[in-house]
Amino acid sequence: MPIKMRADLHTHTIYSDGKGTPEEVIINALNRGGIGILSITDHDTFRGSLKALDFIKSNDLFRKNDFIFIIGNEVRTVDGDVLVLCMEYPGTDLVPKSIPELIDWASMNNCVTAPAHPYDVLRHGIGDKVRKYRWHAVEVFNAGALPIFNWRAAKVARELGLPGLANSDAHVPDLVGVAYTVFDVDELTVESVFKALLNNYVKAVAHYPGPELIIKRLSWSINRRLRRINPAV
Repeated sequence: MPIKMRADLHTHTIYSDGKGTPEEVIINALNRGGIGILSITDHDTFRGSLKALDFIKSNDLFRKNDFIFIIGNEVRTVDGDVLVLCMEYPGTDLVPKSIPELIDWASMNNCVTAPAHPYDVLRHGIGDKVRKYRWHAVEVFNAGALPIFNWRAAKVARELGLPGLANSDAHVPDLVGVAYTVFDVDELTVESVFKALLNNYVKAVAHYPGPELIIKRLSWSINRRLRRINPAV
């Protein structure tokens, strides 16, 4: 019998533009509705994921929980954002920024690729270029994207016959797991997660955050922009 697990494969930490540490993101994943598969996908870096792995390996808590961590990176390509999820650390943050080269690089490094919020014109979606390349999956629901953008992403994933992922895109730890994907895995291993994804044994579960969480997200976004203007804020 397959094991059903909830996954959030698009989150951020202080290693890019998130508010929380990797440790805080992990704890929130465990506390919110039993997220059992998590990836930290900081922009253009695997550093958040590597810090998360160090925390997991040094904490006895994870020997008592069914928890699988996936190394990730949200790569800002020349055409927009792409999630790169890897079975193991590929050894570098220096990844190609052209989509064809990134897809080839991912395949050579035991990684998969999925356009992040592809039709979100406000946040670097790749748009209809999602139809041009051979992806492993598509993010069909992003808890920070408008419904029309998510609807278009889900529509194109169905037309292309690709697995659809629902993710929180949490930049604040409290938002981790607000949207998730149910994976049917054979066993509690990273390899089984990738097998389920590639065989489309996944189901996107779409949830938007409530008013309190929306306020937290907006507050962090405003605060981060103010810090860019005036670092003393």
